[in-house]
Amino acid sequence: MQRLTATLALWAGITACAQAAEPITLGLNYPRTGPYKEEGLAQMRGAILAIDELNAQGGVLGRPLRLSTKDTASRPSKAVRNVDKLAAEGASMLFGGSSSAVAIAASKRAAQHGLLYFGTLTYSNDTTGKDGHRYMFRECNNAWMSAHALGGYLSKNLPNKHYFYVTADYTWGHTTESSLRQTTGSDDPGKHPGTKVPFPGARLADYTKALKQAAASKAEVLVLVLFGEDLVRAMRIAKDLGLTARMQVVAPNLTQSMVEQAGPGLMEGVLGTEPWTWRVPALEKSARGEAFVKAFSQRYEMYPSSSAASAYSIVYQWADAAQRAKSLDSEALIKALENHRYQLLKDPQEWRAFDHQNAQTMYVVKVKTRAEVLKDPLKQDYFAIVDRLDASQTSPDLAQWQAERRAAGQPLTLQ
Repeated sequence: MQRLTATLALWAGITACAQAAEPITLGLNYPRTGPYKEEGLAQMRGAILAIDELNAQGGVLGRPLRLSTKDTASRPSKAVRNVDKLAAEGASMLFGGSSSAVAIAASKRAAQHGLLYFGTLTYSNDTTGKDGHRYMFRECNNAWMSAHALGGYLSKNLPNKHYFYVTADYTWGHTTESSLRQTTGSDDPGKHPGTKVPFPGARLADYTKALKQAAASKAEVLVLVLFGEDLVRAMRIAKDLGLTARMQVVAPNLTQSMVEQAGPGLMEGVLGTEPWTWRVPALEKSARGEAFVKAFSQRYEMYPSSSAASAYSIVYQWADAAQRAKSLDSEALIKALENHRYQLLKDPQEWRAFDHQNAQTMYVVKVKTRAEVLKDPLKQDYFAIVDRLDASQTSPDLAQWQAERRAAGQPLTLQ
């Protein structure tokens, strides 16, 4: 009897250890195909690096991490189905997205499963604005933050210019154009016209038609509210029409992969914003950020982009919240994240409690000349940081957020 009791106790101990060591699944809902696939690939690389590092340190709560990925193709309906699949796999947290429509739809479905959803690249104001909810946390900036930084720079350096807007016809495009019009004083469509192009699925004919309208206007500033491959296609047509030579081109949200795809020769001089570039850690004197750049560059033989940095940061912030809460429970993690101030890859950042927006410094960037880019060992030194707006100056405050929610008929607190 004593031997049987000892055997049962031994098996119970083995079972407990096995359960304790059961991997924690993180679900990455990202575009592996479609117009934003390069940004998606960067997210996956950043996430894998973070998970490998954390596992080498013992995992989270004594358990290793594993990554499960699903392709959204930047389509909301597919992203929602992915959430159901990842939840069925037992994922503890979901993250990803390079389309705001995807992130909004996916996060709402995640909330129905009681799962946190962290947005990587989702710049629409709506993500943490009128469509915000308790289970959504946005790591990247919103359109208002980009517009505030970029609008200040444009108003100072290119005052009293005529604008023409070419905008992707979905929530990110709409809120980005609206925000930039406000911050540059170009909100009169009669003086500063614009046109929409379909998303997803715009054809070359759509871009050509839109850019011919821009060419026929009096515009001196061409704002391309486009992203990923869509921006690259439009830039090629703009060059063929001679617009890049006679207009200042602005792409409100730039990423390293977009310049990579188009080539620095085509993108030279384009202005935009980034929440992070691989040059930022040195600028902000962030040793942890510089270590990330080194580790990523050694593993992938390329510099990390803001897309990669966002996914990497999300994994670390979720892990940190879980360790502090001593729990994987979503409600416990929400409490651990709200109003949490931290420093990881740049200067201090904060998860705001009232909207779950990550408050952070924004950078206005300008694409360098091809000759400058080629001087770099990896030929990827694309951006000159031409302006910087501190976190305290970039984000809309509680009153502005509540006004937006009130206008949309939404509760004045996250539900």
